[in-house]
This record gives sequence, C-alpha cells and structure tokens, in this order.
Amino acid sequence: MTFHILLPFYGRPDHLRIAVESVLAQTDADWRLTVVDDRYPDEEPGRWVAGLGDPRIEYLRNEVNLGVSRNYLRCVELMTGEHSMLFGCDDVMLPDFVARVAELLAAHPDASIVQPGAEVIDADGRPFRPLGDRIKDLLRPGGRGVRVLRGEPLAASLLRGNWTYFPSLVWRVSELRRHGFDPDLDVVQDLGMLLDIVADGGTMVLDDRVVFQYRRHRSSVSSATAVDGTRFAQERELFARQQRRFTVLGWPRAARAARHHWSSRLNALTQLPAAARSGGGSVRSLLRHAVGRSQA
Repeated sequence: MTFHILLPFYGRPDHLRIAVESVLAQTDADWRLTVVDDRYPDEEPGRWVAGLGDPRIEYLRNEVNLGVSRNYLRCVELMTGEHSMLFGCDDVMLPDFVARVAELLAAHPDASIVQPGAEVIDADGRPFRPLGDRIKDLLRPGGRGVRVLRGEPLAASLLRGNWTYFPSLVWRVSELRRHGFDPDLDVVQDLGMLLDIVADGGTMVLDDRVVFQYRRHRSSVSSATAVDGTRFAQERELFARQQRRFTVLGWPRAARAARHHWSSRLNALTQLPAAARSGGGSVRSLLRHAVGRSQA
C-alpha cells in the first residue's frame, strides 16, 4: 500500500525544500506526500511545492493558523492507509527510508509505532552530537537490530527519557485517531501520544539502521521552548498525569519514572547558561523544574 507522508509546515523555506527533495529521492517510489502549510507568512514555499508538478505531492494551506498540535490533528485527519507519519519540515529522509519502513511493516504488520534508525544533524546539515542526544543514546533500550517493545518496560523507558525522534516515527493511523494529540501540549505532545498508545497495549518496533536525519537547531520549537522554560512547564503537567495513570494501572516502575523524570530535570539544568544570557525570567522556572518532582 502506498505510504502516505504528512508534512506540517511552518519554518524555514530552505529546510522545507531539502525535506521535500529528500522524499523525491526515495529509492522506493510508492509514496504520497501532503504538505500542510499552517499559514506561513511567505507564500513562496507553497508556490514552490505546488509547482513541482509531481502527482504524488499535494499542497494544502490552512485557512487560519492552527498552531502546532492542532495542525498535527488536521494532518492525522488527512492520513490514508494503515500507517503514516508526521515528517518534520526541517528534517531529511535518507534515500532508503521508505523502503526500510516497508520492510519493517511487512515483518511487523501489527506494529503501533515504528522508530527507524535516526541520526542528528545541525542547521547546515552536518552530523551533530550535542549532550542531549548523547544522553538519548544511553537511555535507548539495549539490544541490536530490530526489536519489539511493549508494556511497562517501554513506558518506564520513555518516561526516564524520551529517546525517540518524533518526526521519524511511523504510526498506525487508527491508533493516532483514537487517542488524538493533546492541543494543550504543543512541545511534548509526542511523548503523551506514545504513552497513550503503550498504556493501551500498543507495540513499538525499534530499528538501528539509520535512514533518517533529525535536524536540531536553535530556532526549532523544541530548542526555543527549552530555553524559555515553556517545554518544562508542559513536561511537569505531563509527568504528573502519567504518574497518576500508571499508579492506577498498576505499573509502579512507570509511575516512579514519571515522578522522578531525572533526564528532564537534568535537561533543564543544561539550559541555564543560555537562559541566563538571554535575560528574562526563565532561570527561576528552569531551576524550579530541575529541583522538583511532579506531584500526582
């Protein structure tokens, strides 16, 4: 079945071009791409996409700016097929991404989530290994090759530190629609969705073969909201919810990981120098997150 790629767009036009061109370069041509423009002020990127003339590519522009999570929800509504993805508008698919995903889904057709192998690049496309991503590697479940993860071990692992790369994830569409992204969480909505699916009995296929490049740069939403403290306010709310949920579910390791959220607190500490340089009141917010624990 044709693999449907949804690309929510609001960002740098040059990165969008690179992302779309990486889809066009796929060795497996059985894909369809829908770019959903959340009313980026400059209409030129949309004209460029529409002018490609490839019948597999569709360009849509929202009537109003929906914001991150609500644009994701719109993309989910547009998805076709059993599995799909929310491709980052500043990320890159290596040429065998679609082919590898097809192989993984053929071997694991009931998978709720697929995490293909991913590497990190900087704003200019160079390999990049900041501290946060080195920690992600340490938190990632052990083993080699393709493995299937599920249940409390997966939930606890994700709560200790979200080692996935959201724009590279391939999701079972029916489960995305059943749970839906939380519109109040526009930074950590991916972790919330992952935990919803895992708590509901879903499985994740984890692969080591690198077929995706995740771009990390200072102007990204995740980076900007880490420095100003917004990300951590949302994480505190999410961890508190998950502690309640997994306590009731009888998953004590997951509840404990949600309560302590060590990697999130350490991440807040690493943002302090940048927050101090930028001025404003985010230093106090970051310190509060670093020393506290979620209250269920």
